[in-house]
Amino acid sequence: MITAEVIQDLIAQGLPGCQAAVEGDGRHWYATVIAEVFSGKSLLQQQRLVYGTLGDRLTSGAIHALSVKTYTPDDWQKAQASGSN
Repeated sequence: MITAEVIQDLIAQGLPGCQAAVEGDGRHWYATVIAEVFSGKSLLQQQRLVYGTLGDRLTSGAIHALSVKTYTPDDWQKAQASGSN
């Protein structure tokens, strides 16, 4: 069974040094991921990096739905300062 902790651990293993927070109801998941590796990448590229950490769990249906918000550390600080995360 997939849990928020499992998803969070998979993301952290796949993107070393990132900060990941995952929540959800067992079917629909929401992840916020902060990583330096996102610097200079488009939003689509950032999301693909996160989805890539989950392997076939998305295509197999083990993870039914995952919404991802990605930030560089600088973007995260700005979002926190403006209250728009």
